[in-house]
Amino acid sequence: MIRNTNAGWGSISRWFHWILAIAIIGMIGFGWWVNHVPARPDRFFYRSIHADIGYVVLLLTVIRLAWRIGNPTPTLPDDSRPWQKIAARISHAALYLVVILVAVLGWAHSGAHAPDYSSFFGLFHVPQFTSPDREAARAYEDRHILFAYVLLALIVVHVVAAAWHHYIRRDRVALRMLTEEAKAG
Repeated sequence: MIRNTNAGWGSISRWFHWILAIAIIGMIGFGWWVNHVPARPDRFFYRSIHADIGYVVLLLTVIRLAWRIGNPTPTLPDDSRPWQKIAARISHAALYLVVILVAVLGWAHSGAHAPDYSSFFGLFHVPQFTSPDREAARAYEDRHILFAYVLLALIVVHVVAAAWHHYIRRDRVALRMLTEEAKAG
């Protein structure tokens, strides 16, 4: 099953989920490491790699969001309380919003930083929408880091909710992101 149904996530949604999950968690860890590396000649190189992967994460997130809008979202079990359904919608929307916000703030930092991080793996230059400005670069970077921590908190909430569905409720909601076997039930 490629497309989503009301009972489960399609293979494309599952692939987007896991590729972005690994990339985003890796980027948070890599970003933390890059910011804690003492000043040295190769620091710009590592920040450039972080920016390059960030551009990919932003692009994949926008494509994933478009895919999700064009496909049904699997429903929660019938015995789910209304507040649980609302919380699920809000937390998923917050995840998308904050992923995009973190990436856009990083992109804004790239353009404001001199030199910028526009070279995409040395293949071409990503257009920048901000201009070099040391104070603006610092502000964008501070907000980029702040919202990366907000994103990390949202990821923890997401993982805890998945574990709650799997281990406490045993309703197979979490399994739907692993396999298409978890049909309506």
